[in-house]
Amino acid sequence: MRKALNILYQMATVLAACCLLVIATLVALQVLGRIADWALIQLGLEPLRFQVPSLAEFAGFLLVGASFLALAGTLRNNDHIRVSMLLQAVPPGAARLLNIWVIAIAFALAAFFTWNAALLALDSYTYNETSYGVVPVPLVYPQSVMTLGLLVFSISLLDDLIVSLTGRAPSFETAVKADLIEGKE
Repeated sequence: MRKALNILYQMATVLAACCLLVIATLVALQVLGRIADWALIQLGLEPLRFQVPSLAEFAGFLLVGASFLALAGTLRNNDHIRVSMLLQAVPPGAARLLNIWVIAIAFALAAFFTWNAALLALDSYTYNETSYGVVPVPLVYPQSVMTLGLLVFSISLLDDLIVSLTGRAPSFETAVKADLIEGKE
């Protein structure tokens, strides 16, 4: 079960990275199109007028996807911002109970948001809602990706809650930093 959950968290993180890669690719295409147009105009030729329609809207949807899909992976890698001053000021037993309490509240909130995001996506599907951009995008797609990210995040919080209740340390406390950007700790 542990291996399947870790694969789930890693796949969501990979999908988040893919969203960012698509954003970068679309923006690069738009910039290259503008550079090509400038060069053609300088040569006295007709510009191509290449542009990615609804680029800002697509980038926004992809950024939402990247943000929500990365939630579980960043939690498990201890990359979320946590204020732990209170945990350091109380005895270890009290710190453990506070940690369990916070994880339980976070899980309840994440489950609530997951449920409501799913209802929003279902509503958009039912009423065929689309975006207002040049390219009308059915809103159920970005909303479903957001819901998926929240669902995986909720699962990771439930995972950490169960681990904490059994007396072990949650993932964010046992994460080993081997990130090339952050360095090794």
